[in-house]
Amino acid sequence: MTFLRRLEANLDFLLEPFPPPSAAGGSPASAASPRSSRVTTREPARSRRGVSTWAISPSSLLTTNSRALVCERPERSRLGSALGPRVPHLRSRWYHDNLTRHAAEALLLSNGQDGSYLLRKSNEREDLYSLSVRGKDSVKHFHVEHTGTSFKFGFNEFSSLKELVMHFANQPLIGSETGTLIVLKHPYPRQVEEPSIYESVRVHTAMQTGRTESDLVPNAPSLGTKEGYLIKKGKIVKSWKTRWFTLHRNELKYFKDQTATEPIRALDLTECSAVQFDYSQERVNCFCLVFPLRTYYLCAKTGIEADEWIKILQWKLSRIRKQLEERSATLSS
Repeated sequence: MTFLRRLEANLDFLLEPFPPPSAAGGSPASAASPRSSRVTTREPARSRRGVSTWAISPSSLLTTNSRALVCERPERSRLGSALGPRVPHLRSRWYHDNLTRHAAEALLLSNGQDGSYLLRKSNEREDLYSLSVRGKDSVKHFHVEHTGTSFKFGFNEFSSLKELVMHFANQPLIGSETGTLIVLKHPYPRQVEEPSIYESVRVHTAMQTGRTESDLVPNAPSLGTKEGYLIKKGKIVKSWKTRWFTLHRNELKYFKDQTATEPIRALDLTECSAVQFDYSQERVNCFCLVFPLRTYYLCAKTGIEADEWIKILQWKLSRIRKQLEERSATLSS
């Protein structure tokens, strides 16, 4: 601690220019601290491009004399470049730095509205941000790439954060491979007013179950939302009809259209055994969901859209299987 405090006290001195060594070419004279009998010496080190650099002996860091900390150093601009380029920080009120995808979906679905959006740091790469936007019953996520000199969003490229924010201020219309369009209307703020009111504990007792801390397993179902139009094959009449599908938690619902409030059917994904591409139909971009009593055949407009649906549905099934395995292991132990 003494070393760190004295080093911190000498930082101001390091930011001041230090006069070059004497023209005589010899080593600077030894300096004795007026407050300490310790003598600090500076020994010349190797030269680089005709400029001598001076090494600091370990004892010089322990003296109370700030003038003992002497060394030649680059200018401030060179020092700044040595630390790497500065990456501009997003200071927008609707930028959420450490918000996860799950938390973004929970916020926008519970407290947002159609057209609510926020920007957050992506967990995939350091140069990626994620724009999370709420549709009707789902949250869509789009990448915003920071190239170092500009920000790329969709087909647009912005030279500064101010230009990017101005773009969002004009309520842009965005769409994905699902064919649904969303107008970005309501930025979701990072800071929301909250009441400082808490409930009083009136009853507090423990049920003697013999459980320990290791028995407390935190668990929450993933949201993983998605929505869009798909073409579905009928069960009795083998015709194809366009339906509006929504995926939320472990339920896949389909409606007559996007404006309908009541679903035609809700499929429980815990009963689904497989999701995969299907090439047995006359149509392209088809995939199927296998249930015990029926196999549902669905087609998307594009192969990319079909691939997105398959990936998120397969991810849902893998999470369901993992949770079932964890429960079985807990019961058997």
